[in-house]
Amino acid sequence: MDHHRKLETMYAHAPVNRFYRPTLTVSEARAEVRIEVGEHLFHSAGAMHGSVYFKMLDDAAWFAANSLVFDVFVLTATFEVKLRRPVSTGRIRAVGTVQNDDGRSILAEAILYDYQNRVLATGHGRFARGPTPLQSVASYRLVQSGTNQESDSDPNR
Repeated sequence: MDHHRKLETMYAHAPVNRFYRPTLTVSEARAEVRIEVGEHLFHSAGAMHGSVYFKMLDDAAWFAANSLVFDVFVLTATFEVKLRRPVSTGRIRAVGTVQNDDGRSILAEAILYDYQNRVLATGHGRFARGPTPLQSVASYRLVQSGTNQESDSDPNR
């Protein structure tokens, strides 16, 4: 679906993701974020910093929520994270799914897994439809309708 590819392109072009280098896959009411764990993500004790857990969980849940909203950029209203175990190696993934959409807000949850499919953390939050039209976000418009072509200006290439 064009909307899902546009969300993926928008994510790839977010300046913050130049540091984290994540990948994203979006489908209806679901999103998956993947990152390779590396020392640049560690706290002083040699494991991944909790802020990366939060980012991955929030991103996965947020994109699952925005997969259902075609006109505006959704906003994270609340988000709660529960950390379960540290991680210092491997490729990790966060899977976000929509639990409820009541028309006013969207409830979504996400689970962060390590490379052995063990749960590292969970998160859930509420997302609200914001005032920013998706069409006003330049990186959302990079995917041409009916194609999967992106601009050569992708900062992650």
